Amino acid sequence: MTMVLDRSVETAIARLLQIGGRGPDPMETARRISDVYPTLRALSQASVHDLCKIEGMTKKKAEQLLAAFTIGIRYVEEPKASMPTIRSPQDAYELLRDELRLLNQEHFVCLYLNTKNQLIARKTLFVGGLNSSIVHPRDVFREALKLSAACFIAVHNHPSGDATPSREDIEVSERLVEAGNIVGIACLDHVIIGEDHYVSMKQRGYMNG
Repeated sequence: MTMVLDRSVETAIARLLQIGGRGPDPMETARRISDVYPTLRALSQASVHDLCKIEGMTKKKAEQLLAAFTIGIRYVEEPKASMPTIRSPQDAYELLRDELRLLNQEHFVCLYLNTKNQLIARKTLFVGGLNSSIVHPRDVFREALKLSAACFIAVHNHPSGDATPSREDIEVSERLVEAGNIVGIACLDHVIIGEDHYVSMKQRGYMNG
């Protein structure tokens, strides 16, 4: 798919051009760039010399813009092996087991995933005694939206070593499912980690809403 330089891309370019002090109106310069290079592919193939021909562009600003492209390309080409795939509660358990199973406080972690169930990020959102008033869906989904996650798996440990779900665990699971249905970002499971085992709230039937 060819990405056209629409208004949002022009705005992003303008913000890059603002770096480094005063100069011509960056938004106006960004529009001139989009007139000459109407797609991201075309712009990515431009040289510093080419960009400097555009009114308002300096060598420094051209180098900044192309450096941003280099970073973006490196990110896209980063080996996918660095993004583990989480397809089951067993996968989530194995990823976090050694880190969480022996902690003396409860840690609530969210594994945020893309549409291919590849791990985008893992975030520890709450530490301490967990209950439905502390674990608020707002905080969980705020991170999901920031990351453009397609779905997530919630994980937390029981310092007692017994992964049997509590009433609070059930309430938290139900609230995450309800909020996910509204926001459009599914909570795939809520996994509780004990000392040497885990419980999937999905498999127990607590997340069928």
